[in-house]
Amino acid sequence: MRSTSLRTAGLALAALLATGNASADTKTEIEFYYPVAVGGPITKIVDDMVGRFEQAHPDIDVKAVYSGTYQDSVAKALTAHKGGDAPEVAVLLSTDMFTLIDEGAIVPFDPLIQTDEDRKWHDSFYPGFMANSQTGGKTWGIPFQRSTIVMYYNKDLFREAGLDPEKAPGTWDELVEAAEKLTKRDASGNVSQWGIQIPSGGAFGYWLFQALTTPNDVLLMNQEGTETYLDDPAVIEAMQFWHDLAYKHEVMPKGTIDWGTTPQDFLLGKTAIMWTTTGNLANVRKNADFEFGVAPMPHAKRGGSPTGGGNFYLFESATPEQRKAALTFAKWMTSPENAAQWSIDTGYVAVTPAAWETDRMKKYVEEVPTALVARDQLEVAVAEFSTHDNQRVTKVLNDNIQAVLTNSKAPEQAMKDAQREATRLLRSYR
Repeated sequence: MRSTSLRTAGLALAALLATGNASADTKTEIEFYYPVAVGGPITKIVDDMVGRFEQAHPDIDVKAVYSGTYQDSVAKALTAHKGGDAPEVAVLLSTDMFTLIDEGAIVPFDPLIQTDEDRKWHDSFYPGFMANSQTGGKTWGIPFQRSTIVMYYNKDLFREAGLDPEKAPGTWDELVEAAEKLTKRDASGNVSQWGIQIPSGGAFGYWLFQALTTPNDVLLMNQEGTETYLDDPAVIEAMQFWHDLAYKHEVMPKGTIDWGTTPQDFLLGKTAIMWTTTGNLANVRKNADFEFGVAPMPHAKRGGSPTGGGNFYLFESATPEQRKAALTFAKWMTSPENAAQWSIDTGYVAVTPAAWETDRMKKYVEEVPTALVARDQLEVAVAEFSTHDNQRVTKVLNDNIQAVLTNSKAPEQAMKDAQREATRLLRSYR
């Protein structure tokens, strides 16, 4: 009798374990590379979103891998792709699109867009963000943490300098005039407070340069990523203006300015104005002990800024089930409610108009109207600089920008050198 009971219990336990294993086997696992590149508790926010997604989708298991900077992340993703161990989905720079295509690392989203709901979602993003997400009639990236460059300014320091704290500089001339009043020097000429800082060091110099070329009404490349226009007279003029801020007007530090330390300098009052991503808005809101403002890029001939930030990409090695799971994940992460909350938590621009119509976003912009600056600037935004062989072409441009800002080259010579080398690198793609 006892033996029969034990046998029955054993069979029941085996059946239960088999059911559990079957349930585990039906879970689709996807690895998700996410870059940590901007200040703030981003990883905690992402962990929370992944956890909520898994609760809503118990059949999908998302393993978040924090892969370093954007540059680290694309390098790791491509290395993993070549080694046969690529993630199924990743957030990488929108400007990595051509490189990822050329390497055969990613697949377009289009074959997965099959239902009316899918098509409605696919068509819901701001056109300005899709400019760096589509090429050749296909959608290769889905906008997620996207941005424009905005101008942050310290209203307390504006008041102290006799400037209107509610009126940010709107033109290049006004920028120079304000920055001159905001720059503080002692009797020996030592600067304790700069009028403005525009980051130029590291990987993002080219992006900040577009915040000068775009208002000067000139594009740096074509939409196909096969040609650059770096020696256009309007590009050279923009480069000259950037150089003049430091060497002629003396309202900005000479040499290169680090991307990562610029927000800290702003928060410490070492600079009254800084240009950086709207993705730093949450960081500045949390840590600034002064009243600050946010404004669009000052213009020379027009308004405008490049877009920036990261897209979702689907990797080629994913199985059909994993691709479907990755699509479900991307759709959930960019849904109106989640896109709105992501924008509130980080400062990135919510990527669809529908996100701005949610109750939580409407309430947020009532409290933080500065969040509207980056969104409204999308109307005059252009695609971020991106070409085939993007890393090498961008490095050429960055190196020549830094040569100008360190006074090693004149603006005209630097831009002609950059154009000549970019033309050589892109010759095979035309």
